[in-house]
Amino acid sequence: MHPRLLTQPRALVTAVAAACAVLAAFPATAQTTSAQPDNSAADAQASLPVVTVTAGQGQAVTEGSDTYTVRESSSATRFALSPRETPQGLTVTTRAKMDDFKLNTVNDVLANTAGLTVDKSETDRTYFSARGFDVTNFMFDGVGVPLTYSAQAGDLDTALFDRVEVLSGANGLSASTGNPSATINFVRKRPTPVFQASAGLTLSSWNTKRLDADISTPINEAGTVSARLVAAHQEGNSYLDRYQPTKDLIYGVVQADLSSSTVATLGYSYQKVHSKGAMWGALPLTNADGTWAQYGVGASTSADWAYYDTKEQRTFAELNQKLGEGWQWKTSLNYDVIDSDSSLFYVAGAYDAATGTGLMGFPSTTTSSNKRTFVDSNVGGKFSLFGREHDLNVGLSWSRSKQTQLSRNTDSGAGGYYLDIPLSQAFGGAFPVPVYNGDMTTQAYSDTRKTLYAATRLNLHDRVKLLLGANYTQADSSGYSESDAHVLSQSAVSPYAGLVVDLSRNISAFGNYSKIFNPQSQVDLNHATLAAAKGDSYELGLKGEFFERRLNTSASIFRVKQSGLADYAGSFADLSYYYKGINARSEGAEFNLNGELARNWQAGLGFVTMRITDDEGVSVRSFVPRRQLRMSTTYRLPQLEQFKVGASLLYQGKTSSDATNSAYQGGYSVLNLMSSYEINKNLSVSFNLNNVFNKKYFYSVKQGSGYYAPPINGSLAINWKY
Repeated sequence: MHPRLLTQPRALVTAVAAACAVLAAFPATAQTTSAQPDNSAADAQASLPVVTVTAGQGQAVTEGSDTYTVRESSSATRFALSPRETPQGLTVTTRAKMDDFKLNTVNDVLANTAGLTVDKSETDRTYFSARGFDVTNFMFDGVGVPLTYSAQAGDLDTALFDRVEVLSGANGLSASTGNPSATINFVRKRPTPVFQASAGLTLSSWNTKRLDADISTPINEAGTVSARLVAAHQEGNSYLDRYQPTKDLIYGVVQADLSSSTVATLGYSYQKVHSKGAMWGALPLTNADGTWAQYGVGASTSADWAYYDTKEQRTFAELNQKLGEGWQWKTSLNYDVIDSDSSLFYVAGAYDAATGTGLMGFPSTTTSSNKRTFVDSNVGGKFSLFGREHDLNVGLSWSRSKQTQLSRNTDSGAGGYYLDIPLSQAFGGAFPVPVYNGDMTTQAYSDTRKTLYAATRLNLHDRVKLLLGANYTQADSSGYSESDAHVLSQSAVSPYAGLVVDLSRNISAFGNYSKIFNPQSQVDLNHATLAAAKGDSYELGLKGEFFERRLNTSASIFRVKQSGLADYAGSFADLSYYYKGINARSEGAEFNLNGELARNWQAGLGFVTMRITDDEGVSVRSFVPRRQLRMSTTYRLPQLEQFKVGASLLYQGKTSSDATNSAYQGGYSVLNLMSSYEINKNLSVSFNLNNVFNKKYFYSVKQGSGYYAPPINGSLAINWKY
């Protein structure tokens, strides 16, 4: 996209208006078929999300429907708004899409979301970015605490989620910091008013087996107390040499109507992942002579004894209280304990085929614990002014994250490095079991955030809604990280403004502005903590809803400017990273389409194009793909509606580890297929085939190293429900 287009939004708006007009003129059968007299209630339910109404709130859920979109979301504003009413880009992965394409992990979901880059630099830690910047704002049911680091350890299972919502751009209303990348909201399953149960068995490539179970039931005869239990177990081998991951998940939640106006909820989830043969770092991508290193798709740098274990425990409690006159008070308390234990082997350097030298090995053992407490309490409702009804939400949040870590390596007399290890030890897993007798490094620090926020949605006209808000955040840190002080005390006010103007019955124009305040914990070459990144975020676009709100579309242009942003600059002798503060500008365009194109036809389409430069116009953060396409669709055959077929296509453009292309990967596309058949109302089978054309590509080249994504693979599942 030419940069001048970003300063001339009229061209994009005109183009999108034409696209929306085409959708509005879609064949009448797509919009009116569901209104035909012979349609059954089951057909209607397949098109629309189930709505569970409790005494405290009405919560739209996607479970039990075939939909790829939602009727409403509060991720952006804390107000329950339709996607069209939300003045910001919003992409939702529903329960149906997760089930159709077997998106069993958060990494799978986000890799299938346009605009999200999933950088798997190693097997058990993942980095996410959007609009060119690291994603650190993660929420559960609309409440969360920013990650101290941008990496997610382990592989979070999606069995406990109803949907995953991704809000593009800065979020100064429902998140404590205005990170301009994206905010990811994981919406957990809740108890249902009637009994339901399901179970599934999935057999996949590399002898992988997965068991799922989910049961929900009222507890008392009146139905005022209900509970739900979700469990999953997965184990097997891998296409990667020596890698054998095992995962267990259990999630329980109880909901009670304490009165006609009070609802209390208590929940707990536990996930444990044991990864035998886990990788730390990945394959060096260049040889000593500058040529590209060549590996098999299953190549790994792990040792036979290597492992990475993670354990996540999340406890939450909610109280929803109706206050009368349409007002409601909601308070959430969350406590997470995330532990990890590992013994890993790092391979670095560049291999010299002439001498058989050049590779270095570095073993290390680490235990860490992150304990996070976060509380949010807010009051929201409607008020009248100048003869019109408006919305208001005011609240406060508090969070504290305590991190401790102990690491130890071997005392080799060379700073913990083993020089000139042979190929058999670098890639064959034969490095001997280490004796960890070297120096210990420790981390012990805490991060505290205090936030006061307020937002109002002003009904200026039947067709014009103005959203104004701001949050004040105080960010404090204390403690140390290895030899560096982890000390921070900063505060700022982040204003937000969003405008939605209805242009027609189906199409709206929108725009938003947000101030960026993003505290950082990274250190520079001199071990000094970087100051908070600051900047501005702008977005302008069009949204449409069609076919009785069963299809949502969005197209926008965006511009983000940040100063002092932490950018990877190298590593110290102990392999920890240091960073430098850079000025960066990201600008581009996004298009999203999600929902029902016609009866029995669901689709999701997202496309993003952007550029990321510094103040001189030089490209930076080149490990972020400048173009992405994500497309998925399913269709039930008219002659045999029990049979569903579908496909998904993932494309991204070229990437490199830095502007000098020291590690480079060209653009690639991956095609996946699915099919399912409902044997009867209780039993179904499904088959998925991934990477159909066996494309060989790296998950990421962000750190100048990488490992390959899976080759062609498949799964067969049988599912029962009651």
